[in-house]
Amino acid sequence: MSDFTLKEINKIDQLETKEDIWDVVSYINETFRNAVEIWISDIHIEPTEHFILVRFRKDGDFFLYDKIWARNTSAIVTRLKVLSKVKIDENKKPQDWKIVYVYEKEKKNIDIRVSTLPTKYGEKVVMRILKQDASLTNLEALWLIEVNLEKVREALKSKYGIILISGPTWSWKSTTLFWILKSFNPLEYNISTLEDPVEYDIEFVNQSQVKPEIGYTFATWLRTLLRQDPDIIMVWEIRDKETAVLAVEAALTWHLVLSTIHTNSATSTIQRLVNMWVETFLIASAMKMVISQRLWKRICSNCKEIYTPKEVELKKAKKILEPILDKDSLENLVFYHWKWCEVCSWTGYKWRLWVHEVLIVEDYLEPMILEKASANEMQDEAVKHGMVTIVQDWLLKALIWETTIEEALKLI
Repeated sequence: MSDFTLKEINKIDQLETKEDIWDVVSYINETFRNAVEIWISDIHIEPTEHFILVRFRKDGDFFLYDKIWARNTSAIVTRLKVLSKVKIDENKKPQDWKIVYVYEKEKKNIDIRVSTLPTKYGEKVVMRILKQDASLTNLEALWLIEVNLEKVREALKSKYGIILISGPTWSWKSTTLFWILKSFNPLEYNISTLEDPVEYDIEFVNQSQVKPEIGYTFATWLRTLLRQDPDIIMVWEIRDKETAVLAVEAALTWHLVLSTIHTNSATSTIQRLVNMWVETFLIASAMKMVISQRLWKRICSNCKEIYTPKEVELKKAKKILEPILDKDSLENLVFYHWKWCEVCSWTGYKWRLWVHEVLIVEDYLEPMILEKASANEMQDEAVKHGMVTIVQDWLLKALIWETTIEEALKLI
């Protein structure tokens, strides 16, 4: 474990403004090492009028890391551009690529996705750390409850259709997508992906990088790919009508299509495709499954303790869980809370976990899709047919002491 802890940097007035970074190479390496060792998900380099603010995002929250005089902005950004292999002299347009950081302690390469953005005081740089591990081949690592895990396993047996992972930004949709993709044996299928950028290297999978500046977009790639005899197609994200239509049409011609989309629930994903002007009869025929997810704080197992919820919290929890728990279980709900400790860097949480709702598009939904029913109407019907909502899933995970009731009820 690194000597660096988040406890030391939680207030801006605790940060001394550094005069100069004399060895920018060592400074960047040290920042990467600290971020990797305490499982930071994102690093933000943010120029202001007088200083550069460096912030870490961990478990969804921001923590201050460093404050450096603004005259160091050019040196830091240039070093990151060199590592990213993007244009050093381009500071008027955003640029995206990735850095391969060699983490000596574990003797492994770690991909760091880099995005630059011109601002009033210079270029802001945001870096997403993509720390891979061996559990990528294990669907259980997705934290799906048993009923949802079985639904996913069954849907993945399909030879055709479209499966979408939905959720807001920072819900790690693409990570879930890759965990699902890696559950297939690539030597038994012809698997192709188009990504922006390529995040995880998967052996024997045909991975391609989108390049819109030369016209190599998701839509043009999909047209070409269909002549490559694919079995499984992974489109990094459905962003527009053209990509949505092509993906749905590919799913109807004996291909299994996997992708992500920005929506807030499983049923609103269907509504989003309708709003993109994808024909409803195509959606009803092609859609197999939607996994809607959030990524949230996982309680620290070292400092958790039994917690008695407030009466209003307990009342809400019982009302939400009533459709899926028996009476005895509802009367004996036990939740945990945190105390804070050194193991969790005094935050109360250690890493993160997923919460989901899994919608299987069955016959009962088809007429509702054709009639353009609202997302709420479809959700009500899906719940009647056994769908566990994302809030229910969150509370179930609070009951097995992986998160807290306060965090679960924030979604309401």
